[in-house]
Amino acid sequence: MARGSVNDLVAFLAVARERSFTRAAAQLGVSQPALSQTIRDLEARLGLRLLSRTTRSVAPTDAGERLIHSIGPHLDGIEAGLAALTALRDKPAGLVRITAPDHAAETVLWPALARLLPDYPDIAVEVVTEGSLTNIVTERFDAGVRFGEHIERDMVAVRIGPDLRMAVVGTPAYFTGRSRPTHPEDLTAHRCINLRRPTRGGFYPWEFEKAGREINVRVEGQLVFTSLRLIRRAALSGFGLAYLPEDQVLSDVADGRLVRVLDPWCEPFPGYHLYYPSQRQHAPAFAVVVDALRHRQAST
Repeated sequence: MARGSVNDLVAFLAVARERSFTRAAAQLGVSQPALSQTIRDLEARLGLRLLSRTTRSVAPTDAGERLIHSIGPHLDGIEAGLAALTALRDKPAGLVRITAPDHAAETVLWPALARLLPDYPDIAVEVVTEGSLTNIVTERFDAGVRFGEHIERDMVAVRIGPDLRMAVVGTPAYFTGRSRPTHPEDLTAHRCINLRRPTRGGFYPWEFEKAGREINVRVEGQLVFTSLRLIRRAALSGFGLAYLPEDQVLSDVADGRLVRVLDPWCEPFPGYHLYYPSQRQHAPAFAVVVDALRHRQAST
């Protein structure tokens, strides 16, 4: 195939994956009109419409989807192979993209990256924090972070943090005139601060376990957030009970700002894991980052 045709396919993949001519043009370093002309020429050569365009959106047609699935893995493999050549340099280089929840980014990723990156100035890391379960393949991430129990079987999973525990907390003032819950089901009589699932729209259930018995409780209250930080602040302001990672509230409990309840029902569970596709060839920069995160667990 002519070199120009390969470049046209690369351009098509960029537009299809970004769902935007503007973002794809910026990624490829070309003008938007030039990119639009490239796609029109490719469609004319193939005799097929590959992209459906409106004033607000761009999406692949059925033919476009088939082309993505056909050529995408091959071009990705070529890109990864070229990136792997950086192993011939004195130090690995390149961009590593990771998606992770806020709590994982703050408590696990950032401490490891802060130690690693000064020794590798040619490695760039982009961390995208979000609460949804992102598809790292379609969203072009090198890896993601989730709890160990939420990782698909076809992914490589690397443990990067210790077991975690949750804590149910409220202010001393909140408990004035209220009985403290001793069983998860008692929470239905309390005001609780909910955490919303960003993609599914519902609330995260409060999960409890004791001596092998598991209970999930749907709680209600005046406030709902998508941020653990805001849930903690609302709890400290006396708006109700919060269900938060233990490490986020230990100092508040120690100082008496918050009171912990249902502690026997909050057993440890598998902590954060880095996950990535087993089939993908990764650049040396990615291997360095994975290694730094894996060794953090050993020193915890």
